[in-house]
Amino acid sequence: MSGLCGWFNLPSKDGGDADATLARQRLARMAAPLTRFDGSDVQAIAGADAGAAIAARPDSAHLYREDGLLIAVWGQPTIAGTAEGIGERLAALWPEQGALSCAALSGAFALCILDSRQGIALLAVDRYGTRPMLIQPTPKGVLFASSADAMLAHPAADATLDHQAIFNYLYFHMVPAPGTMYRQQQRLLPGEYVRYGRGGMERGRYWEMRYLEQESAPWSRLRPQFLELMDNAVRETLAGHQVGAFLSGGTDSSTVVAMLSRAGTPARTYSIGFDVDGYDEMDYANVAVHAFGTRHRALYVTAEDVCAAVPHLSAVFDQPFGNASAVPAYYCARMARADGITRMLGGDGGDELFGGNARYAHQAVLSRYERCPAALRQLVLEPALFGLLADSQHALPRKARSYVRQALVPLPARLETYNLLQGYGPGQVLEAAFLATVDSTAPARVLDLADWPSRHLSQINRLLALDMRFTLADNDLPKVNKACELAGLEAAFPFLNDGLVAFAARLRPEDKLRGTRLRHFFRAALRDTLPRAILNKKKHGFGLPVGHWLHTHAGLRNLAGDSLSDLKRRGIVRPAFIDALLDTHLAAHPPYHGTMVWVLMMLEQWLQLRAEARRSHEEVRDELQIRQG
Repeated sequence: MSGLCGWFNLPSKDGGDADATLARQRLARMAAPLTRFDGSDVQAIAGADAGAAIAARPDSAHLYREDGLLIAVWGQPTIAGTAEGIGERLAALWPEQGALSCAALSGAFALCILDSRQGIALLAVDRYGTRPMLIQPTPKGVLFASSADAMLAHPAADATLDHQAIFNYLYFHMVPAPGTMYRQQQRLLPGEYVRYGRGGMERGRYWEMRYLEQESAPWSRLRPQFLELMDNAVRETLAGHQVGAFLSGGTDSSTVVAMLSRAGTPARTYSIGFDVDGYDEMDYANVAVHAFGTRHRALYVTAEDVCAAVPHLSAVFDQPFGNASAVPAYYCARMARADGITRMLGGDGGDELFGGNARYAHQAVLSRYERCPAALRQLVLEPALFGLLADSQHALPRKARSYVRQALVPLPARLETYNLLQGYGPGQVLEAAFLATVDSTAPARVLDLADWPSRHLSQINRLLALDMRFTLADNDLPKVNKACELAGLEAAFPFLNDGLVAFAARLRPEDKLRGTRLRHFFRAALRDTLPRAILNKKKHGFGLPVGHWLHTHAGLRNLAGDSLSDLKRRGIVRPAFIDALLDTHLAAHPPYHGTMVWVLMMLEQWLQLRAEARRSHEEVRDELQIRQG
């Protein structure tokens, strides 16, 4: 694991903490968790009022110091096309541009600028949230870290769990930013900065996605421009690394592999399969392997592999994480690491830029109902479906009622029509005492806040913007990053190249979704690059047959049963619901109810591991308090 951590204290009249040895020890404690998986070297600077440490490969660690100014950047960003002298360049921009200095950076990064001369700290992450940053105010200043474990290694960190975050996890299967699992900690959003000083803490954005919906260019110019940008985006990930690529056989991963195969030696690719009907995508991956002549390795993941991976995945995530496809991502990354690969390329971001998720087409169909005349809807269709035909179980009226019910729910709430927690009912799932401590309407507001800046856009771009901020930054990128981290290598995402993102933002809405056809421009532009079988396949990815294995495999079922038995004692989930879930619901519909079993199991696994971490944090805090007298 690599990352960035440190603190900033407002200068005090007595000169701050004069114990330089203690400051260095605290910084070393914070940095230690960042080296856990890859043994990265640590560079650190600790002073009276500020300290920062980076654990990373030399080309991903940028540390600069001059009198009263400390700059640390984790990642491989560029300024004006070069990665040389990142710290010095930021130091030159800082006096004039302040927080907007971050806008000069391209690529993946997390940074801190600690200016003791002005009593100001600036913390920021890259435009797409590829690199995380957590922050926590303290009585003296602010703590920051790219990992919760690093944050909790400081004695001033607050390790109190947040009930609202647990509820949000059960709703979304992850904890959306800016929330974290800890009450006093927050996470930066993509393209966001935090400026801390005597006036308090100010959050702002130095960059945001701008969709230029009215621009258009001829196909003869767009297609070669896109192919060149895609090719350059992949090539820019190669420098200094042994590179491999995830290959699911979908359009995004296959596009990355197609471009990688042009870069010289045969591309190294990695796939995961499942010996379960409806889940195995290995045939499509093999189509790409043969088309591009890659050096390929594949692994069929079993239920035993899942059991072995669960404790490790629980340990690497800062929050409980309910996306089971982290398991195959981890096994892919582990294969690559064994081959000497140091960086894995993922196709994440393609869906959110070019319109690849099936729900975009589904929402387009639902939105057609809004265009029906109000009189027809309110005086004819709805009275008929929910009045005269309310009890009819014939297929046509039943499907029509379902369609209208969904269409009547406004976006973005409509995206959660099939939400598991809503489907069961929070009161059926959660203990009344726990439910009384949380706001059950908070997830809807999280979605509204994420959706608000793009409500003036076309529906497809509105959905893409929401997914860039929410699905990609809070779910997909952490999944791949943490799976790679656990395997001891790093991930890179060519689709999130600034030039390619800007290109996608200029495409017309109908180039992304034409009727119900997804990726209209993307598929057409790659017609001569990707095999037809891949261009025409339905989206799948590295989905895991969790429900099937929970129903059929004793080992995984026992792991889940033991975890949920322990969860019963925490006062969060009702024991009666857990019993019904395991004894009745799972057998009735394994794919549907298996997802909730997995989500609850990963919550309990995470809570067990973090209980040990919190005890360690309390011991460190007590020890340092004793030493301070």
